[in-house]
Amino acid sequence: MTKPSIDLQDLRKRIYTKAKSEPDWRFWGLYVHVCKMETLEEAYRQAKINNGAPGIDGMSFKHIEEQGREAFLKSIREDLITGNYQPQRNRQKQIPKGDGKTRTLGIPTIRDRVVQGALKLIIEPIFEADFQEGSYGYRPEKQAAEAIERVSLAIIQNKTRVIDLDLKAYFDNVRHHILLEKVAKRINDDKIMHLLKQILKANGKKGVPQGGVISPLLANLYLNEVDKMLEKAKEVTRNGQYTNVEYARFADDMVILVSGHWQQEKLLKQVYRRLKEELTKLQVEVNTEKSRVVDLTKGGSFSFLGFDFKLAKGKTGKKYPMKTPKIKKRNELLATLKEEFDRLETLPLSVVIYAINPIIRGWVNYYRIGNSSRCFNYVRDWVEKKVRRHLMKARNRKGYGWKRWSKALLYGECGLFNDYQIRYYQASPKAFPAR
Repeated sequence: MTKPSIDLQDLRKRIYTKAKSEPDWRFWGLYVHVCKMETLEEAYRQAKINNGAPGIDGMSFKHIEEQGREAFLKSIREDLITGNYQPQRNRQKQIPKGDGKTRTLGIPTIRDRVVQGALKLIIEPIFEADFQEGSYGYRPEKQAAEAIERVSLAIIQNKTRVIDLDLKAYFDNVRHHILLEKVAKRINDDKIMHLLKQILKANGKKGVPQGGVISPLLANLYLNEVDKMLEKAKEVTRNGQYTNVEYARFADDMVILVSGHWQQEKLLKQVYRRLKEELTKLQVEVNTEKSRVVDLTKGGSFSFLGFDFKLAKGKTGKKYPMKTPKIKKRNELLATLKEEFDRLETLPLSVVIYAINPIIRGWVNYYRIGNSSRCFNYVRDWVEKKVRRHLMKARNRKGYGWKRWSKALLYGECGLFNDYQIRYYQASPKAFPAR
């Protein structure tokens, strides 16, 4: 991905440095940077990379390019400068969650995506400077793999009592007045605040729509005080170089791990109580049906970011954190692949492989940092059988053609994806800001 222009990059770095060095500074004069063509062009570029379906106005990137991208961005700039910009409602789309339920995805118009993207480019460095180490969701230079590794290391360090937290309809219930107060603590710019309020109110009296460009940033900001409380809990309960509390949060998916030592038995209840107090201030409800407290030393397990975690015993008898892909996630992958096989049933194998390889590669790359060998073997065997059936059907034959087509031919000449090797997470140096 190409980076923003040097000037915009430099501006974001300067904002971040100022915010990091002066935690109480309130920024002013930001709106003019949101309205710059340079910022709008970068926001458009990022929106186009992410692509996505048209919003409620039906306008696609193709339509915009045909009519003229520059004229499109100039009209947005004019509306922002004159105060005539009015965001439209998001187009609602129901996404299956896999448990029979759905979640609502809000799809903004491309015009609104550009405005949200421009606003995010300017204010993101401020709040990124304030966010805590344990927050990983949708942040520049942060990855889910890091959060998963953080949890694994905590378990290795004997933090085996786990609060597996689920927040009830978190994105839908963010209170606008509380969120705006948090933004105002760092931003002293009436035009920025008005624009943000417009964006929030366009889709209801509460909540930040999943699908909005700026929603992940706002959702992280809303829970930042919870992260700060957990960071403080880590420090006040520290025993020399050893910590008794750890946590990892990816948007609204959070786990808190507490020492399994018998002297720290009360600590779990104390942390849980403080956690609920902070969430109550935010009017965020805990989903009691899905939230659990588990003890890994007693055979308990929990899920985080698509992995199931538990303690397992190695060949030497030493216990270690085992993390395996959730069966639900594996089944979702196979369902997606089955749709592709069905859709391309009458087409040549080369077309099928071209379609399914990126899907498999993306899924495997995510899960290869875990104890995923058994799951990967299942997926590879399932895919190979589907490929063989595709070939046999094309010849009006039954069976799998085990003797007709060798593995070397399928994975070599035909190019079927075959990189199912486990590669454990390795940290790499990071530097803000990304993109």
